Amino acid sequence: MNARSQRFLNPYLGGALLGLLLFASNFVTGGGIGASGAINRCQVAVVKALAPGHVDRVPYLAETGGGSRRPLADASVWMLLGTFLGGLVSGAAQGRLKVELLKGPRIGNGKRLILAFVGGAIMGYGARMARGCTSGQALSGGAVLSVGSFAFMFSIFGAGYALAYFLRRQWI
Repeated sequence: MNARSQRFLNPYLGGALLGLLLFASNFVTGGGIGASGAINRCQVAVVKALAPGHVDRVPYLAETGGGSRRPLADASVWMLLGTFLGGLVSGAAQGRLKVELLKGPRIGNGKRLILAFVGGAIMGYGARMARGCTSGQALSGGAVLSVGSFAFMFSIFGAGYALAYFLRRQWI
């Protein structure tokens, strides 16, 4: 093994720890793990701070933050913050904390950032339509054998393989 691969956690141990985390999350909060719900709550909190009347008028936003509801008062927001801080601490502890832009030799920085933004926007929109992000659907939904979660994950992998043919030349 080279020095770089030794700085990462064994994937089997990581999978087992992720399963324990999912169990603990269900036990402590009564819900699974995922990020899209917490990100949605953060977005509603920003809109509520800037235009509280708008939140009350839009049913989708009012469901989370309308009236006296506090959109950030949810365990998923703390889990999102913990995920971010945990990744930051882990990266710093292993000497991998740096700003970088990974791309192939045939693509410029601007085009790489545009592709990343468009891909992220599509995934974010899909996550809201599917009522859960990939982590929430795959881990939390898969753990309870949800047919919809498995259909979502097969769709994600299928779309990834289908698009890889058209976008691979950007990476080689």
